[in-house]
Amino acid sequence: MTDFNDDDFWVFGYGSLMWNPGFTALHWEPAVLEGHQRRFCIYSTHYRGTPDHPGLVLGLAPGGACPGVAFHVARDNAPAVRDYLRERELVGYAYTEALLPVALRDSGRTVTCYTFVADPSHRQYAGDLGVGPSAEIIMEAMGKGGLNRDYLINTVRELEDHGVFEAPLHDLLEEVERRTGTVMAGDGI
Repeated sequence: MTDFNDDDFWVFGYGSLMWNPGFTALHWEPAVLEGHQRRFCIYSTHYRGTPDHPGLVLGLAPGGACPGVAFHVARDNAPAVRDYLRERELVGYAYTEALLPVALRDSGRTVTCYTFVADPSHRQYAGDLGVGPSAEIIMEAMGKGGLNRDYLINTVRELEDHGVFEAPLHDLLEEVERRTGTVMAGDGI
């Protein structure tokens, strides 16, 4: 990975960072990361599960494109935000840090964003489990950050707020709803 440029520090969020960044940004914009796709491919034994009952969280896998949010961070806050994100995302999880080009949807600019990519060699990397097994894990898991299904619901809602319909996430949510017999995300899901 190249060196960070704190003068123009951007963070790309594609999961809980979109709706719960945990840091202050100068501004944010809807954005798209090409060459990666959002997938429930990481076992969570802390925030959305436990060591005995792991949950599943999102990671960036190769291929496709991933809509999300790019956060522009003030130069003076960049080191603290980077440290916070390392503590939040790298403790025990199957991610690696990356600096990747991200297209800002509103302004049309491309910026280099700090983000986290799934590490397939990590022991907590789940890969593609399929809708049924993923739904079963998500329905049962809960960790320090709450219910695993809330993570799924909040991600789907945030994407919809940005005009993004992502079929794999909706399919997963529909399967969780089918198994629980309830509609959890509201309109049209």
